[in-house]
Amino acid sequence: MPDRPSVPRANSAGSLIIAGTASNTGKTTVTLAALRAMRRKGLSVSSAKAGPDYIDPAFHRTASGAECMNLDTYAMSAGTLNHILGGLQERSEYTLIEGVMGLFDGSAAGPGSTAEIAGRFGLPVLLTVNVAGQSESAAAVVRGFMTHNEKVRIAGAVLNQAASARHGEMCRVAVEKVGCPVISVLPRQTDLALEGRHLGLKQAEEAPDLEAFIERAADWFERHTDWPAFLSLFRPPGIGPRPGPAEWGTAPLGAHTAVASDRAFRFFYPHLAAAWRERGAKISLFSPLAGETPHPAADAIYFPGGYPELHAREIAGKKELFGALRRAAGRGVPIFGECGGYMILGESITDGEGRTHPMAELLPVEFTIQAPERHLGFRKAALREAALGEEAGARFHAHEFHYASIRRTDPYSDSLKALFEMADSEGNPLGPAGHMKGSVAGSFIHIIDKVRD
Repeated sequence: MPDRPSVPRANSAGSLIIAGTASNTGKTTVTLAALRAMRRKGLSVSSAKAGPDYIDPAFHRTASGAECMNLDTYAMSAGTLNHILGGLQERSEYTLIEGVMGLFDGSAAGPGSTAEIAGRFGLPVLLTVNVAGQSESAAAVVRGFMTHNEKVRIAGAVLNQAASARHGEMCRVAVEKVGCPVISVLPRQTDLALEGRHLGLKQAEEAPDLEAFIERAADWFERHTDWPAFLSLFRPPGIGPRPGPAEWGTAPLGAHTAVASDRAFRFFYPHLAAAWRERGAKISLFSPLAGETPHPAADAIYFPGGYPELHAREIAGKKELFGALRRAAGRGVPIFGECGGYMILGESITDGEGRTHPMAELLPVEFTIQAPERHLGFRKAALREAALGEEAGARFHAHEFHYASIRRTDPYSDSLKALFEMADSEGNPLGPAGHMKGSVAGSFIHIIDKVRD
């Protein structure tokens, strides 16, 4: 057997990126398995997810017991990135970062890839390769990834979906011949699959057997992994200056913001909550599905994205909630909704079966998901009016991902204004977007960070 590539055995705490050669290589399952296995060993571990994903971080949180943060080199400023990763490193000894799509894939404009995170922070990459149906060809794939960008270091490989012990050994020998240490050879296991829906995986709280799934995955990963070699891959990230409280994230909507939080409204970025709190803002949570209303002392109300279309009938029956929102709007309390949160502020939602459900009626917009049409991509958004705790003209990086559309709306006017002037990730104009009426505002985009020149 040929000599194996050397792997430094010093246990160096820090961060490690788990990336894939493409989507659907198994990197999410590998990440969850590694997080739980590390937690079971008593290691202090946190995690991050590359890109704007809301759903995977909840799975990370279940596996590790720690908050998972997003890292996005397209949508986040250098200060925000430094603050997030620096905070993770302060709170735990090890940080696992799950990549997005394939290692070098990013936005249409180019930035935003997992490779950019690796290059920016000088972090090693553990490459997940689905070796089903190949052996020597896996080595060619790994060699290509190793040489594609000199700023990105492939520190090791996980060979996933090996059909047998012999197949796995053939792949391991081939990959190690090109100088890449193989850390894990993971056999195909049919009970390790997660169910999805139209915006990705189902939410973690909707998977009743998630704990058992993660435990099985951790057993699988631990049994087939060179554990000392795996832990030796972590390296301290090269983090630049950490910004002050007002220099990262976005401004809080108010001194006390009531945030909708349940199965219908779950997509609230943890880094934005942290930025608001760091500026001294208070956040209280309420569940529209449970019939709760915003805290009476709140001076702002936020409805994040989620899946209100799946709960539209139930939400439509929450008359007390709608009454509380209308009274708050009447007092001039800022109310902001993003994507699914935008939809609840409108007049109605028509579900996939064609049934129309009345909503809060704070914005003259009717939404439908009856004929789903995917809207996906990074966005550049500039406020057309003062709102969201910012002055007119404030610019944001954001992400849009939804299948709902507007069935009917009133035209823009002096009383019903567009919230944003929008462009795609390459700067191509998309025109006005969203709505603002009095103190109520909403749009389909999810704000990730404020643009800071």
